[in-house]
Amino acid sequence: MIASDLVLTALAVPDLMAASYLMALSCASQRLPETERTPPHVRFDIVVPAHDERQGIAATVASLRAMDYPRDLFRVVVVADNCTDDTAERARLAGAEVLVREDREKRGKGYALEYAFERILAEGRAHAVVVVDADTVVSPNLLRVFGSLVSAGAQAIQAEYRSRNPDASWRTRLMSIALGSVHTLRSRARERLRVSCGLHGNGMCFTSALLRKVPYDAFSITEDLEYSIRLAEKGHRVVYAAEARVLGEMPTGERASRTQRERWEGGRSELARLHAPRLLMRALRDRDSIALDRAIDLLLPPLSTIVVTIAVGIVACAMLSLRAGVITGASWLWIASGVMVLGYAARGWQLSGTGSRGLGALLHVPFYLAWKLTLPLRRREHARGEWVRTARERGAP
Repeated sequence: MIASDLVLTALAVPDLMAASYLMALSCASQRLPETERTPPHVRFDIVVPAHDERQGIAATVASLRAMDYPRDLFRVVVVADNCTDDTAERARLAGAEVLVREDREKRGKGYALEYAFERILAEGRAHAVVVVDADTVVSPNLLRVFGSLVSAGAQAIQAEYRSRNPDASWRTRLMSIALGSVHTLRSRARERLRVSCGLHGNGMCFTSALLRKVPYDAFSITEDLEYSIRLAEKGHRVVYAAEARVLGEMPTGERASRTQRERWEGGRSELARLHAPRLLMRALRDRDSIALDRAIDLLLPPLSTIVVTIAVGIVACAMLSLRAGVITGASWLWIASGVMVLGYAARGWQLSGTGSRGLGALLHVPFYLAWKLTLPLRRREHARGEWVRTARERGAP
């Protein structure tokens, strides 16, 4: 019994550390102070990378052109990358400038962004570049908040990223809660701790000076995470713009959700293997809190993995305690981990704004976890760096 308890105690340590980290971020996720506004003077180029996005590109361009910012200080640039439909024509009719890119070998969002950034930097017109996905609408204040932060010295900024269709299905409600946890909660905490909130691919902003200093040569299937690692390695912090929002469309079906999870988690796992040791070395050598937090974030398992291992640990301890006739020492470690993860999830739900419908969606968590466990057994349906499109809800107009 003692040996079994010691083994379960040792196995509990990684999950206890992960749960403690998530709970610490939860405690630091209070509302941030408002950004001090400055008169608009920063000139922006808004880049919309698009691959076969005829259904929603016009609405996205319209949302961007309607922002509360002087029209002579920004333009919308759509990169129609290897499109087989009329995305370019629809974007042009909606009022965007269009760059058409054809390259059958180098395909994917990272290559599209590199192509646009090179053109923009060569022109020398924009002080900063914003990236918005082609299925997105934005808050009217997006550029005013970004402009104020750039004026205050920020070089890389991430807007608040939320779901555009939270009530489409139980999957999108769960995704909204996940965004509340991974994006809102963690980003608020990291901004308070003055480390990097990281990049989430949609609603990113970079100064032209930063792009010249650290070129955007990130081409993996999680190119945003790859570039945020590169920034951390160079000592640059991504500032969180809590008041500016981008609303992206989340997948509702099983197949689209599976593709998205494969891309996010598979790409993160590969980048963790390549970069986490180097970030840890930099953190220890230079006492660099940004590098340390990036390394911890990379090494942190997906929440679903943490939940499943804690559940298994608690069941194993319960069985051992029944045999011993007393609650074992390992039980308290696993229970403490479970309580902290529940606290983190509750805070994420609160920040997601999904209310009672979100609570109802949480009833599907056991089915979602079972589905997640089957993903490693399935064949991946995309190549490294390829475009991976989310299935859209709206029909073409």
